[in-house]
Amino acid sequence: MECRIGCGACCIAPSISSPIPGMPKGKPAGVRCVNLNSENECTIWNEPNFPEVCRKFTASSWVCGSNNLEAFRLLTDLEALTTPSFS
Repeated sequence: MECRIGCGACCIAPSISSPIPGMPKGKPAGVRCVNLNSENECTIWNEPNFPEVCRKFTASSWVCGSNNLEAFRLLTDLEALTTPSFS
C-alpha cells in the first residue's frame, strides 16, 4: 500500500520513544511531530536526518485503513494496546 499524501496519522497518533529531529526526547502519543507541516506532510522525508523509526514504518491496510480518519483511529488503538501498564 502506498502512503496517503496528507494523512499524517503515523506522525500524530503513536508515541516515539527515540529522539527525532526537533524532538530530542521523542514524541508522546497524540502529539503532532514538529516535522509535520500544515498539509500533514513530513518536511524531512528522505532527508539524511529522517529517523530510522519512521523509515521502518510501512503503510498497510491493517494499520492505515481506507481513509485518514480510520488510520488515526487504528493507530490510536494500537498505541493503547501496546502501551505498558504499570498498575
